[in-house]
Amino acid sequence: MKKIGFLSFGHWTPSPQSLTRSASDALLQSIDLAVAAEELGADGAYFRVHHFARQLGSPFPLLAAVGAKTSRIEIGTAVIDMRYENPLYMAEDAGAADIIAGGRLQLGISRGSPEQVIDGWRHFGYVPGEGETESQMARRHAEVLLDVLRGEGFAQPNPRPMFPNPPGLLRLEPHSEGLRDRIWWGASSNATATWAAKLGMNLQSSTLKDDETGLPFHVQQADQIRVFREAWKAAGHKREPRVSVSRSIFALVDDRDRAYFGYGNQDDDKIGFIDEKTRAIFGRSYAAEPDRLIEQLAKDEAIAEADTLLLTVPNQLGVDYNAHVIEAILTHVAPALGWR
Repeated sequence: MKKIGFLSFGHWTPSPQSLTRSASDALLQSIDLAVAAEELGADGAYFRVHHFARQLGSPFPLLAAVGAKTSRIEIGTAVIDMRYENPLYMAEDAGAADIIAGGRLQLGISRGSPEQVIDGWRHFGYVPGEGETESQMARRHAEVLLDVLRGEGFAQPNPRPMFPNPPGLLRLEPHSEGLRDRIWWGASSNATATWAAKLGMNLQSSTLKDDETGLPFHVQQADQIRVFREAWKAAGHKREPRVSVSRSIFALVDDRDRAYFGYGNQDDDKIGFIDEKTRAIFGRSYAAEPDRLIEQLAKDEAIAEADTLLLTVPNQLGVDYNAHVIEAILTHVAPALGWR
Protein backbone atom coordinates (compact mmCIF):
# COMPACT_ATOMS: atom_id res chain seq x y z
CA MET A 1 0.00 0.00 0.00
CA LYS A 2 1.22 3.50 -0.81
CA LYS A 3 0.01 6.98 -0.11
CA ILE A 4 -0.54 8.71 -3.45
CA GLY A 5 -0.77 12.47 -3.75
CA PHE A 6 -0.15 15.19 -6.26
CA LEU A 7 2.60 17.79 -6.44
CA SER A 8 1.90 21.13 -8.14
CA PHE A 9 4.35 23.90 -8.94
CA GLY A 10 1.43 26.28 -9.42
CA HIS A 11 2.71 27.75 -12.68
CA TRP A 12 0.74 30.62 -14.15
CA THR A 13 1.18 32.64 -17.32
CA PRO A 14 -1.05 35.07 -19.20
CA SER A 15 -0.67 32.95 -22.34
CA PRO A 16 -4.02 32.14 -24.01
CA GLN A 17 -2.91 28.48 -24.14
CA SER A 18 -2.88 28.33 -20.34
CA LEU A 19 -5.91 27.70 -18.14
CA THR A 20 -3.99 29.25 -15.24
CA ARG A 21 -3.33 32.82 -16.32
CA SER A 22 -2.91 34.72 -13.07
CA ALA A 23 -1.73 34.32 -9.51
CA SER A 24 -5.38 34.22 -8.48
CA ASP A 25 -6.00 31.33 -10.88
CA ALA A 26 -2.98 29.42 -9.54
CA LEU A 27 -4.00 29.77 -5.92
CA LEU A 28 -7.73 29.16 -6.26
CA GLN A 29 -7.26 26.26 -8.66
CA SER A 30 -4.76 24.71 -6.23
CA ILE A 31 -7.46 24.71 -3.57
CA ASP A 32 -10.00 23.26 -6.01
CA LEU A 33 -7.62 20.51 -7.12
CA ALA A 34 -6.94 19.53 -3.50
CA VAL A 35 -10.70 19.25 -2.87
CA ALA A 36 -11.13 17.19 -6.04
CA ALA A 37 -8.20 14.94 -5.16
CA GLU A 38 -9.66 14.26 -1.73
CA GLU A 39 -13.00 13.34 -3.30
CA LEU A 40 -11.19 10.92 -5.65
CA GLY A 41 -9.52 9.18 -2.72
CA ALA A 42 -6.00 10.57 -3.15
CA ASP A 43 -3.89 10.90 -0.01
CA GLY A 44 -1.98 14.15 -0.42
CA ALA A 45 -1.95 17.66 -1.92
CA TYR A 46 1.59 19.05 -2.08
CA PHE A 47 2.93 22.32 -3.45
CA ARG A 48 6.36 23.48 -4.62
CA VAL A 49 7.60 26.90 -3.53
CA HIS A 50 9.67 29.20 -5.78
CA HIS A 51 10.38 32.90 -5.25
CA PHE A 52 10.55 35.66 -7.88
CA ALA A 53 8.59 33.41 -10.25
CA ARG A 54 5.08 33.07 -11.62
CA GLN A 55 4.54 30.10 -9.35
CA LEU A 56 3.39 29.39 -5.81
CA GLY A 57 5.68 31.45 -3.58
CA SER A 58 3.97 31.91 -0.20
CA PRO A 59 2.77 28.50 0.98
CA PHE A 60 1.10 29.04 4.33
CA PRO A 61 -1.99 31.00 3.26
CA LEU A 62 -2.58 28.32 0.60
CA LEU A 63 -2.00 25.43 3.02
CA ALA A 64 -4.38 26.98 5.55
CA ALA A 65 -7.05 27.47 2.89
CA VAL A 66 -6.69 23.88 1.67
CA GLY A 67 -6.84 22.68 5.27
CA ALA A 68 -10.07 24.59 5.84
CA LYS A 69 -11.68 23.24 2.65
CA THR A 70 -10.74 19.57 3.15
CA SER A 71 -11.04 17.07 5.99
CA ARG A 72 -8.86 14.04 5.27
CA ILE A 73 -6.14 14.62 2.69
CA GLU A 74 -2.58 15.37 3.77
CA ILE A 75 -1.43 18.86 2.79
CA GLY A 76 2.18 19.74 2.34
CA THR A 77 5.10 21.28 0.53
CA ALA A 78 7.82 19.77 -1.60
CA VAL A 79 9.75 21.87 -0.88
CA ILE A 80 10.26 25.22 0.91
CA ASP A 81 13.73 26.72 0.35
CA MET A 82 15.15 27.35 3.82
CA ARG A 83 17.66 29.94 2.56
CA TYR A 84 14.71 32.35 2.40
CA GLU A 85 13.06 31.53 5.71
CA ASN A 86 12.92 33.06 9.18
CA PRO A 87 12.53 29.76 11.08
CA LEU A 88 10.70 31.29 14.06
CA TYR A 89 8.13 33.10 11.92
CA MET A 90 7.83 29.94 9.85
CA ALA A 91 7.12 27.88 12.98
CA GLU A 92 4.22 30.20 13.86
CA ASP A 93 2.78 30.04 10.33
CA ALA A 94 3.19 26.27 10.15
CA GLY A 95 1.62 25.79 13.57
CA ALA A 96 -1.41 27.86 12.57
CA ALA A 97 -1.85 26.06 9.24
CA ASP A 98 -1.53 22.67 10.92
CA ILE A 99 -4.11 23.52 13.58
CA ILE A 100 -6.55 24.72 10.90
CA ALA A 101 -6.02 21.43 9.05
CA GLY A 102 -6.44 19.31 12.18
CA GLY A 103 -2.88 17.99 12.17
CA ARG A 104 -2.61 17.08 8.47
CA LEU A 105 0.38 19.25 7.53
CA GLN A 106 3.41 17.48 6.00
CA LEU A 107 6.03 20.18 5.66
CA GLY A 108 8.80 19.53 3.13
CA ILE A 109 11.84 21.81 3.40
CA SER A 110 15.29 21.83 1.82
CA ARG A 111 18.36 23.79 0.86
CA GLY A 112 16.51 24.71 -2.33
CA SER A 113 17.46 24.75 -6.00
CA PRO A 114 18.74 27.51 -8.31
CA GLU A 115 16.18 30.32 -8.27
CA GLN A 116 15.05 33.03 -10.69
CA VAL A 117 17.41 35.72 -9.41
CA ILE A 118 20.99 35.78 -8.20
CA ASP A 119 21.22 35.13 -4.46
CA GLY A 120 17.53 35.86 -4.03
CA TRP A 121 17.68 35.06 -0.32
CA ARG A 122 19.74 38.23 0.19
CA HIS A 123 16.69 40.28 -0.80
CA PHE A 124 14.83 38.54 2.03
CA GLY A 125 17.47 39.71 4.48
CA TYR A 126 19.49 36.50 4.89
CA VAL A 127 23.26 36.35 4.45
CA PRO A 128 25.49 33.37 5.28
CA GLY A 129 27.72 33.88 8.29
CA GLU A 130 31.46 34.22 7.96
CA GLY A 131 32.86 31.03 6.47
CA GLU A 132 29.33 29.68 5.93
CA THR A 133 27.89 28.63 2.57
CA GLU A 134 24.31 29.27 1.53
CA SER A 135 23.64 25.53 1.89
CA GLN A 136 24.96 25.58 5.45
CA MET A 137 22.79 28.62 6.17
CA ALA A 138 19.74 26.70 4.94
CA ARG A 139 20.56 23.74 7.17
CA ARG A 140 21.12 26.08 10.12
CA HIS A 141 17.68 27.61 9.56
CA ALA A 142 16.21 24.10 9.40
CA GLU A 143 17.81 23.11 12.69
CA VAL A 144 16.38 26.19 14.41
CA LEU A 145 12.92 25.36 13.01
CA LEU A 146 13.14 21.79 14.30
CA ASP A 147 14.22 23.01 17.72
CA VAL A 148 11.37 25.49 18.21
CA LEU A 149 8.78 23.01 16.90
CA ARG A 150 9.49 20.87 19.96
CA GLY A 151 7.32 23.34 21.84
CA GLU A 152 9.68 24.00 24.73
CA GLY A 153 9.93 27.45 26.26
CA PHE A 154 13.05 29.49 25.49
CA ALA A 155 12.11 33.21 25.73
CA GLN A 156 12.31 35.19 28.97
CA PRO A 157 8.87 36.65 29.78
CA ASN A 158 8.35 40.35 30.37
CA PRO A 159 7.83 40.97 34.11
CA ARG A 160 5.03 43.41 33.20
CA PRO A 161 3.31 41.73 30.26
CA MET A 162 0.29 43.14 28.47
CA PHE A 163 -1.47 39.79 29.02
CA PRO A 164 -0.94 37.14 31.74
CA ASN A 165 1.75 34.55 30.93
CA PRO A 166 1.93 30.90 31.87
CA PRO A 167 4.78 30.11 34.25
CA GLY A 168 8.34 29.68 33.02
CA LEU A 169 9.99 30.48 29.71
CA LEU A 170 7.67 31.12 26.77
CA ARG A 171 7.44 29.18 23.52
CA LEU A 172 6.15 30.26 20.15
CA GLU A 173 2.40 30.09 19.70
CA PRO A 174 0.37 28.53 18.31
CA HIS A 175 2.15 25.26 18.97
CA SER A 176 0.84 22.26 17.05
CA GLU A 177 1.63 19.00 18.82
CA GLY A 178 3.15 16.39 16.52
CA LEU A 179 4.19 18.74 13.71
CA ARG A 180 7.88 18.19 14.54
CA ASP A 181 7.48 14.56 13.38
CA ARG A 182 5.93 15.70 10.09
CA ILE A 183 8.89 17.68 8.76
CA TRP A 184 10.53 16.28 5.62
CA TRP A 185 13.89 17.14 4.06
CA GLY A 186 14.27 17.28 0.28
CA ALA A 187 17.65 15.62 -0.21
CA SER A 188 19.55 15.63 -3.49
CA SER A 189 22.55 13.65 -2.20
CA ASN A 190 23.13 10.62 -0.01
CA ALA A 191 25.02 12.78 2.47
CA THR A 192 22.10 15.16 3.06
CA ALA A 193 19.72 12.20 3.31
CA THR A 194 21.95 10.85 6.10
CA TRP A 195 21.99 14.26 7.81
CA ALA A 196 18.18 14.45 7.64
CA ALA A 197 17.84 10.98 9.14
CA LYS A 198 20.07 11.88 12.08
CA LEU A 199 17.84 14.88 12.84
CA GLY A 200 14.65 12.82 12.63
CA MET A 201 13.22 14.32 9.45
CA ASN A 202 11.33 12.28 6.88
CA LEU A 203 12.82 12.09 3.37
CA GLN A 204 11.54 13.66 0.16
CA SER A 205 13.38 12.66 -2.99
CA SER A 206 12.30 14.36 -6.18
CA THR A 207 12.78 13.78 -9.90
CA LEU A 208 16.42 14.82 -9.74
CA LYS A 209 19.39 14.03 -7.52
CA ASP A 210 23.14 14.37 -7.56
CA ASP A 211 24.63 11.89 -10.02
CA GLU A 212 26.84 10.05 -7.55
CA THR A 213 27.37 6.66 -9.22
CA GLY A 214 26.39 6.92 -12.89
CA LEU A 215 23.68 4.30 -12.42
CA PRO A 216 20.09 4.86 -13.64
CA PHE A 217 18.17 7.48 -11.69
CA HIS A 218 15.72 5.12 -10.00
CA VAL A 219 18.58 2.87 -8.84
CA GLN A 220 20.50 5.80 -7.35
CA GLN A 221 17.34 7.08 -5.68
CA ALA A 222 16.59 3.65 -4.21
CA ASP A 223 20.14 3.53 -2.85
CA GLN A 224 19.62 6.97 -1.30
CA ILE A 225 16.45 5.75 0.44
CA ARG A 226 18.26 2.72 1.85
CA VAL A 227 21.13 4.93 3.09
CA PHE A 228 18.56 7.18 4.76
CA ARG A 229 16.84 4.29 6.51
CA GLU A 230 20.14 2.86 7.72
CA ALA A 231 21.09 6.25 9.18
CA TRP A 232 17.65 6.55 10.78
CA LYS A 233 18.03 3.17 12.47
CA ALA A 234 21.54 4.05 13.65
CA ALA A 235 20.24 7.30 15.17
CA GLY A 236 17.85 5.30 17.37
CA HIS A 237 14.65 7.20 16.60
CA LYS A 238 11.51 5.66 18.08
CA ARG A 239 9.11 6.08 15.17
CA GLU A 240 9.27 4.77 11.60
CA PRO A 241 10.33 7.37 9.02
CA ARG A 242 8.39 8.20 5.88
CA VAL A 243 9.85 8.52 2.39
CA SER A 244 8.30 10.10 -0.70
CA VAL A 245 9.40 10.14 -4.32
CA SER A 246 8.03 12.35 -7.08
CA ARG A 247 7.25 11.23 -10.61
CA SER A 248 5.58 12.52 -13.75
CA ILE A 249 3.21 9.67 -14.61
CA PHE A 250 0.41 9.76 -17.16
CA ALA A 251 -1.92 6.90 -18.00
CA LEU A 252 -3.00 7.31 -21.63
CA VAL A 253 -6.67 6.44 -21.41
CA ASP A 254 -8.28 8.94 -23.82
CA ASP A 255 -7.50 11.18 -26.78
CA ARG A 256 -6.59 14.15 -24.57
CA ASP A 257 -3.92 12.11 -22.80
CA ARG A 258 -2.46 10.92 -26.08
CA ALA A 259 -2.44 14.44 -27.52
CA TYR A 260 -0.70 15.90 -24.48
CA PHE A 261 1.70 13.11 -23.52
CA GLY A 262 1.73 10.39 -26.15
CA TYR A 263 4.76 11.70 -27.99
CA GLY A 264 7.13 9.02 -26.67
CA ASN A 265 10.32 10.99 -25.95
CA GLN A 266 10.26 10.82 -22.16
CA ASP A 267 11.66 7.32 -21.66
CA ASP A 268 15.24 8.16 -20.66
CA ASP A 269 16.98 9.83 -17.75
CA LYS A 270 18.72 13.12 -18.46
CA ILE A 271 22.05 14.45 -17.22
CA GLY A 272 22.58 18.14 -16.46
CA PHE A 273 24.16 20.59 -14.06
CA ILE A 274 22.07 22.44 -11.45
CA ASP A 275 25.08 24.68 -10.78
CA GLU A 276 28.66 24.89 -12.00
CA LYS A 277 29.81 22.16 -9.59
CA THR A 278 26.93 19.72 -9.30
CA ARG A 279 26.25 17.09 -11.94
CA ALA A 280 22.65 15.94 -11.58
CA ILE A 281 20.58 13.14 -13.01
CA PHE A 282 16.96 13.86 -13.90
CA GLY A 283 14.57 10.94 -13.80
CA ARG A 284 12.46 9.93 -16.76
CA SER A 285 8.77 10.58 -17.11
CA TYR A 286 6.20 7.83 -17.63
CA ALA A 287 3.40 8.05 -20.18
CA ALA A 288 1.80 4.94 -21.66
CA GLU A 289 -1.34 2.87 -21.91
CA PRO A 290 -2.20 1.48 -18.46
CA ASP A 291 -0.97 -2.09 -19.10
CA ARG A 292 2.39 -0.86 -20.37
CA LEU A 293 2.59 1.74 -17.60
CA ILE A 294 2.10 -0.92 -14.94
CA GLU A 295 5.00 -2.93 -16.39
CA GLN A 296 7.28 0.13 -16.44
CA LEU A 297 6.47 1.29 -12.91
CA ALA A 298 6.95 -2.20 -11.49
CA LYS A 299 10.64 -1.89 -12.45
CA ASP A 300 11.16 1.46 -10.69
CA GLU A 301 13.21 0.51 -7.62
CA ALA A 302 12.78 3.85 -5.84
CA ILE A 303 9.00 3.82 -6.07
CA ALA A 304 9.09 0.33 -4.59
CA GLU A 305 11.22 1.59 -1.67
CA ALA A 306 9.04 4.63 -0.90
CA ASP A 307 5.81 4.69 1.10
CA THR A 308 4.51 7.85 -0.62
CA LEU A 309 4.30 8.72 -4.32
CA LEU A 310 3.75 12.31 -5.44
CA LEU A 311 2.39 12.74 -8.96
CA THR A 312 3.73 15.90 -10.57
CA VAL A 313 0.75 17.49 -12.30
CA PRO A 314 0.67 19.93 -15.25
CA ASN A 315 -1.41 22.50 -13.39
CA GLN A 316 -1.80 24.88 -16.35
CA LEU A 317 -4.02 22.31 -18.06
CA GLY A 318 -6.70 23.07 -15.49
CA VAL A 319 -8.38 21.45 -12.50
CA ASP A 320 -10.66 19.10 -14.42
CA TYR A 321 -7.87 17.60 -16.50
CA ASN A 322 -5.52 17.20 -13.57
CA ALA A 323 -8.25 15.53 -11.54
CA HIS A 324 -8.60 13.15 -14.49
CA VAL A 325 -4.82 12.47 -14.42
CA ILE A 326 -4.96 11.60 -10.73
CA GLU A 327 -8.10 9.48 -11.10
CA ALA A 328 -6.56 7.51 -13.98
CA ILE A 329 -3.59 6.49 -11.83
CA LEU A 330 -5.76 5.62 -8.84
CA THR A 331 -8.18 3.60 -10.98
CA HIS A 332 -6.15 2.00 -13.78
CA VAL A 333 -2.64 1.66 -12.35
CA ALA A 334 -2.43 1.68 -8.54
CA PRO A 335 -4.55 -1.45 -7.86
CA ALA A 336 -2.55 -3.61 -10.27
CA LEU A 337 0.70 -2.62 -8.53
CA GLY A 338 -0.65 -3.31 -5.05
CA TRP A 339 -0.69 0.38 -4.11
CA ARG A 340 -4.41 0.24 -3.39
